[in-house]
Amino acid sequence: MAKSVLVTGANSGIGLVTCLELAAAGWDVVGTARTAERAQRAHDQAAERGLELRTVLLDVDDSASCERAVAEVEELTGGLHALVNNAGFAQSGAVEDIADDAVRAQLETNVVAPIRLARLVLPGMRDRGDGRIVNISSVAGRLSTPLMGWYCASKHALEAVTDALRMEVEGDGVKVSLVEPGMFATDVWSAAQSGGFPQASTARYAAAYARGEALGARSHKLPDPVWVARTVRVALTNPVPLARYVVGADAVGGILAETVLPTVLTDYVKAISTGLRSPLRLPFLG
Repeated sequence: MAKSVLVTGANSGIGLVTCLELAAAGWDVVGTARTAERAQRAHDQAAERGLELRTVLLDVDDSASCERAVAEVEELTGGLHALVNNAGFAQSGAVEDIADDAVRAQLETNVVAPIRLARLVLPGMRDRGDGRIVNISSVAGRLSTPLMGWYCASKHALEAVTDALRMEVEGDGVKVSLVEPGMFATDVWSAAQSGGFPQASTARYAAAYARGEALGARSHKLPDPVWVARTVRVALTNPVPLARYVVGADAVGGILAETVLPTVLTDYVKAISTGLRSPLRLPFLG
């Protein structure tokens, strides 16, 4: 009998590709979407590939919706083996320019919601003495960048609470892992940049936001998110999964640089890359 997995945010990006990857590998996949229209997109993509995919409607920010969806999935599958918490979003802007309501929304979706879902599936997993939880974090969970402070904060928090959860439930036969992607070809980054900046409180921020929107509007050649989906599959099937899986050359390079280089240097490079500072003009370089 195929093992069952619930994947949140299944209508696009990493969530959709993960659903397709797991379905192709023989998993009984149930994906979530907030609307029937979005759920249909996932069905259509699966049908094009000759794959089976079931969906349930779920708003991860709504506790009642989470309870209903998990109960429905438990009934559909006869007992959920794995949960992949993928749903989330990124917002851009200087820390001081993001209003409290937007901060709460960021933390609710990226931190509170995945742990809420974990809490709901854990009793069944504990009763069966087996289960997997994979939380999709980001390289932003390991290092912070300017103009993405609250998104980075949400991923740092998700990583901290996931570490605690992993140790707490290991004795019940439930294994918990983090997947930390760099930048891949999904809607998350374009949505965060293109038109997604708040009202700037300073001229310097305004210039950086304009630069970010211009970059977001251009087409960038980013890696296929299938590599993240394949990593999720490894985390779900490895008998002894790692606590963390870093995915992408930019993620590996960024974490390495943050580890070995002086903070003053990495701060400077990040400030230049986001348009907050201009490169130094050295006389001997002309």
